[in-house]
Amino acid sequence: MDNTDRIRGLRHSSRLRRGWLDRRADSGLTRTLTRTLLALTAMLFVLVPGAPAWAHNALAEASPDKKATLKQSPSEVKLRFLQKLDPEYTVIAVSDAAKQKVATSDPKVDGATSVVTFDGPLANGVYTVAYQVVSTDGHTVKGSYEFTVADPSAIASPTPSPEASTEPTTVAPTTSAPAVAEKSVESDDSGSTVIGVIVGIVVAVAAVAGFLFVKRRKA
Repeated sequence: MDNTDRIRGLRHSSRLRRGWLDRRADSGLTRTLTRTLLALTAMLFVLVPGAPAWAHNALAEASPDKKATLKQSPSEVKLRFLQKLDPEYTVIAVSDAAKQKVATSDPKVDGATSVVTFDGPLANGVYTVAYQVVSTDGHTVKGSYEFTVADPSAIASPTPSPEASTEPTTVAPTTSAPAVAEKSVESDDSGSTVIGVIVGIVVAVAAVAGFLFVKRRKA
């Protein structure tokens, strides 16, 4: 073997060794980036299930139902929400077509459900249920809906007269609920920020991994 063949053999061996080292470096970089992405993904999955706690409470089910027409007078109004309620800040008021408040019991709270019972049967007519509740995490929810009683054997409820007040019935405001609601909004913002930061980190790591991978390939 002459010097030319020896030099060619050395060059070939050097290229093989350099290629093996490059593949080993790429494999190590890939494993490191994969582990980092898996760790960040696991962190994201751990925090994401907590997202529903940051969402606002809402009415999930009502009895009588919204826009329902009943053939007989109901004995109660039952409202079920998505989150547990604070009994101290739960208000449910029922008014008739003349905007007169209907006599009911105080709201009874059981978890996410609140119930008021009527003192007597309702006359035929349209009734409005107005509610204002505060969930245990501090979110304030208020709203209203209507239902109709159309019992053939009952008499009609009073109709509004020109002299009757046209002002809508409102739920008496509480002093503590607004302050609690403001805190809950801040909590929602912080939760969204945490998820945004984690997603941003994952995207950034993925971008860096792709850049380094392409750069290594070109080298």
